[in-house]
Amino acid sequence: MGSNTVERPVAVAIVDDQDVVVEGVRGWIAGDPAGRAVIVAAGRSVEAVLDGPGREADVIVLDLELNPGWRLQQVAELVGELSDQSFRVVVFSVHIEPLVVQAVLEAGACAFLDKGADRDLFVDSIVAVAHDQPVVTRSMAGSILQAVRLSGREREAILHLFQGMDYDSIARRIKKPGGGHISATTVKQYIQRARAKFAAAGRPCRSNFTLIARCIEQGLIRPEEVEDYRPGQTHS
Repeated sequence: MGSNTVERPVAVAIVDDQDVVVEGVRGWIAGDPAGRAVIVAAGRSVEAVLDGPGREADVIVLDLELNPGWRLQQVAELVGELSDQSFRVVVFSVHIEPLVVQAVLEAGACAFLDKGADRDLFVDSIVAVAHDQPVVTRSMAGSILQAVRLSGREREAILHLFQGMDYDSIARRIKKPGGGHISATTVKQYIQRARAKFAAAGRPCRSNFTLIARCIEQGLIRPEEVEDYRPGQTHS
């Protein structure tokens, strides 16, 4: 599942309750001349998709309207939970209001595509996300280009990184909402996603030093928060 850079065709899972959307996406991906991606699962809920081949997906394409009456906060929490499981999430929605886009990106989504996107943009974006490359769609431009917005997990991982921790140590520090710790692979993806967001905003970070500098410049991390970490420290 969404491990490191993908060298084979990108495995895509679709979570959408509209058959016409699912079949449209299937057609777009099947019609890609380079054969860069393949659909491994599709369903009307996250649970249905992950209870099978979908759990091995590199990218999950997620519709926002999963349950009637859901509020934006609930959708954002779902995006965060999938990110905690190392999935790269691309939100695909008709709801392109800036607050919606901002909320799902801050929750950990790698990209936001509106359902008016064309085939080439859709497939290119999915492939770029699978390779942890920066993606800026028209829906994202307003919120990303004004200011880079990191998810809480991305910020937490970066802060621990600059306290001298390795990925394994960071993973032991970050707990999932339902209990248990995230994996070192997930930590690495949080760092890569943060780099991709800065790159998408025209401020690439080619070193860890530059990444922390960018975070401090933008007020995402305060200098006094970066403390030395000693491996012998105990933690809960």
